[in-house]
Amino acid sequence: MYSVSLAKECGCVKKDQSISFPKSFEAKEVAELEALRAANYMNKNYCKKHRFHVDEVEGGFVVDFDYSCKEAGQ
Repeated sequence: MYSVSLAKECGCVKKDQSISFPKSFEAKEVAELEALRAANYMNKNYCKKHRFHVDEVEGGFVVDFDYSCKEAGQ
């Protein structure tokens, strides 16, 4: 089993009822695709204060974010 989870939740993630993590998948490729889809969805639809990306970890993938600009992180 491979998991897809969020490293942390920003306000946009907390407000979005359509996002639900963690998720588990039998195939690594399916888990990776789901993580990439989630990150792309968040980058496209959320407030743009963060930039979401996928990190591979032991046993699956984690969707994490960084601040898009220095002002947002201060």
